[in-house]
Amino acid sequence: MRFEWFNLDETHDGVAAQPAGLSRRDFMKAGVAGGGLLLGFFVPGASTRAHAAQVKLTNLPNAFLRIASDNSVTVQVNRLEFGQGVQTALPMLIAEELDADWSQMRSELAPAGDAFKDPMLGMQMTGGSGSINHSYLQYREIGAKARLMLIAAAAEQWQVKPEQVKTSKGMLLGPAGQKAMYGAFADAAMAQPVPTTVKLKDTRDFRIIGTPVKRLDARLKSSGKQQFGLDFTPPDTKVALVARPPVFGARVAKVDASKARAIKGVIDVLEVATDRGGRGVAVIGDGYWPAKQGRDALVIEWDTSANEKISSDQQFADYKALAQTPGTSAKKADISKLASAPKKITAVYEFPYLAHAPMEPLNCVVDLKAESCTVWAGTQFQSVDLRAIAASSGLRPEQIVLNTMMAGGGFGRRAVPTSDYIVEAVNVAKAYKATGKEGPVKVIWSREDDIKGGYYRPSHVHRAEIGLDDKGNILAWRHTIVGQSILAGTPFESFAVKNGVDGTMVEGMGAPYDVPLNLSVHNAKANVPVLWWRSVGSTHTAFVMETLVDEAAHVAAMDPVAYRKKLLGQTHPRHVAALDLAVAKSGYGKRVLPKGQSWGVAMHESFNSVVAYVVTASLENGAPKLIKVTAGVHCNLAVNPLTIEAQVQGAALMALGTTLPGAAITLKDGIVEQQNFSDYRVPRMADMPLVDVYLVPSVDAPTGMGEPGLPPLAPAFANALFRLTGKRLRKLPFDLASA
Repeated sequence: MRFEWFNLDETHDGVAAQPAGLSRRDFMKAGVAGGGLLLGFFVPGASTRAHAAQVKLTNLPNAFLRIASDNSVTVQVNRLEFGQGVQTALPMLIAEELDADWSQMRSELAPAGDAFKDPMLGMQMTGGSGSINHSYLQYREIGAKARLMLIAAAAEQWQVKPEQVKTSKGMLLGPAGQKAMYGAFADAAMAQPVPTTVKLKDTRDFRIIGTPVKRLDARLKSSGKQQFGLDFTPPDTKVALVARPPVFGARVAKVDASKARAIKGVIDVLEVATDRGGRGVAVIGDGYWPAKQGRDALVIEWDTSANEKISSDQQFADYKALAQTPGTSAKKADISKLASAPKKITAVYEFPYLAHAPMEPLNCVVDLKAESCTVWAGTQFQSVDLRAIAASSGLRPEQIVLNTMMAGGGFGRRAVPTSDYIVEAVNVAKAYKATGKEGPVKVIWSREDDIKGGYYRPSHVHRAEIGLDDKGNILAWRHTIVGQSILAGTPFESFAVKNGVDGTMVEGMGAPYDVPLNLSVHNAKANVPVLWWRSVGSTHTAFVMETLVDEAAHVAAMDPVAYRKKLLGQTHPRHVAALDLAVAKSGYGKRVLPKGQSWGVAMHESFNSVVAYVVTASLENGAPKLIKVTAGVHCNLAVNPLTIEAQVQGAALMALGTTLPGAAITLKDGIVEQQNFSDYRVPRMADMPLVDVYLVPSVDAPTGMGEPGLPPLAPAFANALFRLTGKRLRKLPFDLASA
């Protein structure tokens, strides 16, 4: 990656603290008892666009900052860290305004609690690429307040005016040469009143924000010492594996557990409630291996009589038929010129179900007692999961401690409105407790469980009819999307499903291009649990939009970059800047590619960030090969450029995975056919192209970057392949033979 406008000086490589596993109440007590400054607050409705402003704050606990007597500064991160870098980027925001020395910074993952809610969403969660975007002001204000409290404490002891006290890299400096590290005044600062207003730094004065900072968790992860949820096993923990019904929502008709109970190390075999009204069988053992052997030895007859049994081939046939009829209107435009247009494009696209397939499968530890419940999980949805634990355990929320564990990926699977894997683990703990036994129970999902366990990116069919004039100008565009709604029946339906249209299904359609798009949707029903998947609706809408715009450019006999800029007009400068940057850095249009290679271009905005890709591709033994990717990114201010680089590279590789043969979840008679990486394709090291990332300079408040790097990669690759083969690819994963 090349950051031509950033200082690449070496930075300190801090070491992240292990998750404390404390409740909010215990954390506050520990902070006070241990000495030091403990600070937090909530900023309702704070604008993510404001910066260097005078801000009035409401003094409610939200995110915690602890300055200890040893001068270490520990930040409670109110998100899940699962590879995206928030455990470094959020402390950077505090360190900047606190004027701390970066070598002193530490971070911990906050447990579930009202104090740690997302200030824009009113719930504690990690998703929607909102961590930095939503907490940019929040965490800077925490640092700024703490700095003023330290200054006030020093001024009081030195008997000078606060404005005479300065700070520099974790030190307080007095007018008569006084010097003290922050830790020396941490206790005194805690006694100071919390400022009601703070003035944040001008972006010109940043010395940490905007610089490439090495991650606080890098050393633990690279040394194998980082503790993930799957690694966490409290004393006396028993391990449970659950035999889940092969058809979603099915139930146990009969079970023979005699062979399972005979296996050494198996403690019990219990029938438990599973997701979507189903019933399964939990095998509890002294460890993973006896529990797995016991589960393998179960003989179960399943009752699937009440359950719909989806088959993928039939579903796609039904979706295609439905796509030929108008659905619920999502966007209206005059398409009266469609029938008489001299040139037309008609296209039908197919997108399969996709599993999230994080490297760390799902897991959850539950210690259920008569009056309390402690849970450890790598959850993206602390607020939702906390309520679900209360409902399933029969306890009050204040009796529950939900500890956020480091997670090895998730991509949305750990943010489930039904809290399926959390609730199931509580159900197992309840069944175990009902037998008279006590102690923590750890429910582990195998890789096969994870792949077959549901909550997939929905399958979709798109049908497009585009009319163009003789010069390739788009006169009318009729478009229909068929697929399951992610949000119907969830707590998000009330505000994210409008007039029968799930906003996630149509996001990215039309805009930013100036085209007369008449868009409708069919919300299909299916007995397959579905969920957001990294970049949500843009996983399919970007592919459709960017390949169709490329096709329209070909009809117009125009360069695809010039055609896009023509459609953008003068009202989308961020898109133009990202596209121009990718084009300039790639050499597109200026250098001649080797024989057998071709260019491909695509761009897309999601989560208020724009990513443009210029790629080169070839065919190796008839198979598509992505060679190089050049990214132009406009995400406003990049808090940590190294994080942006990692996000874009990771998202590009994940997107590449969607194009590879076998990257699909298929069902037959209601049963998922894939079970492991042997038959569900994910990208590997050999598939990784060279990825160069360039950032458009900006001082505006940051926008989201966890997901925007994914959507435009596959269409850019498909557009390059068209120039090699003359074939338009209408399916993911790619299938050149049927194109």
